[in-house]
Amino acid sequence: MLRQSLIQSLKPGLRSTLYPASRTITTTAVRMGEGDTGATRSGGAAQGDAFSKREQGEEAYYVRQREMEKLKALKEKIAEHQKHLDELDKNVTEQMNSGKK
Repeated sequence: MLRQSLIQSLKPGLRSTLYPASRTITTTAVRMGEGDTGATRSGGAAQGDAFSKREQGEEAYYVRQREMEKLKALKEKIAEHQKHLDELDKNVTEQMNSGKK
């Protein structure tokens, strides 16, 4: 009997030292309004609020900028290749002229 009363009296103290974070955790369900489900809007992509239109504009601008950078790089490569072809043409012309002499 003494043993049982000792165990019963020590249980709350043991719980707090062994499990200091034994509080209950409560969570609430996320409430969503209409259109907050992540699905596309009912009016299609053309319709939307100002934020959607602005986001579309920024995406289009970003894509255009990247395309312009790629085009610039391609034009530089073309210029380098054209310069190389001109040098080759010049060498061929010089060799043909030197062979005629």
